[in-house]
Amino acid sequence: MILDRLLKHFSNDLAIDLGTANTLVYSKGKGIVSNEPSVVAVQDIPGQRSRLIAVGKQAREMVGRTPGSIRAIRPLRDGVIADFDAAQRMIEYFIKKSNGNKRSFVRPRVIISVPLEITEVEKRAVRESAEAAGARKVYLIEETMCAAIGSGIDVDRPSGNMVVDIGGGTTGIAVIALSGIVVSRSIKIGGDKMDEAIQQWLKRNHNIVIGFRTAEELKKKFSAHPEVGNARKMQMKVTGRNNISGVPSMLSIDMEEIEEAVEETVNQIVEAILQTLERTPPELSADVFESGITLAGGGSLLKGLRSRIEQKTGIKIRKAEQPLDCVVMGSGKALEDIELLNSVAI
Repeated sequence: MILDRLLKHFSNDLAIDLGTANTLVYSKGKGIVSNEPSVVAVQDIPGQRSRLIAVGKQAREMVGRTPGSIRAIRPLRDGVIADFDAAQRMIEYFIKKSNGNKRSFVRPRVIISVPLEITEVEKRAVRESAEAAGARKVYLIEETMCAAIGSGIDVDRPSGNMVVDIGGGTTGIAVIALSGIVVSRSIKIGGDKMDEAIQQWLKRNHNIVIGFRTAEELKKKFSAHPEVGNARKMQMKVTGRNNISGVPSMLSIDMEEIEEAVEETVNQIVEAILQTLERTPPELSADVFESGITLAGGGSLLKGLRSRIEQKTGIKIRKAEQPLDCVVMGSGKALEDIELLNSVAI
């Protein structure tokens, strides 16, 4: 018991939202201490382990701009680890950064949020990556549960609440009651698929090839633009490579085209919500109708998504106050409250 208290006192325990697009870190007693892109840049060395060049913001700036020997890697794909070595290095970087890059004599406890319906193999990969990066003990919590806690929902109550967490790689949909997930659905559709849809739309309709960073910026501009007057006809400039001539080209597109580009992706998310509602027990369905559906994650910022879901379901939609942060804030609350952690951890 004395040893446990000493470990808790000196340990810089962390909650990590290991996202496909961004990684956020919450430090116990401090709050969010890091928010950077989930990207690692390495230099390949024949016959040796690749050399780490950059992580996070610096690595993201290298995407699409690196020479042959340097690779910019996104360690997570569809919400789960696709590159074990890169993921380990990324987690190690964030653990060290949260310590101010000082050497810690006590390894931290680490909570990591993971997608719904994650497999045992994928869980093991997350745990082993965190342990190899320096974690003393690793807890896993479903991202949708974290989003519910972070958005202010009392998950202990017997009444049902529906949360839709639209991340970069996946969308998690869950009905939560009594600290557990009663009904859930996870689809590999999120912000990344929207970016891909924008890329394909521009290539198909304008013969312009753009990178995923440019597509992401277009999506963000579309999401941030106010819905007033003739806003759908507002023009945005985009620069890419002409698919016919091969030379750089610039054109102007309007908001309406971006809306059309992501329409199919939005429809898939709405369909998954409807399928989850169909499987929800009647008593909890009544609760959801009363309390509404909570939207979280970066994808929830997409313009028109809220009204589309309300129109299709007939249920009021509530957007989390901090949709980009609510997953890490939820896991942070669990980090600060051991009883809550024990009730929601996988």
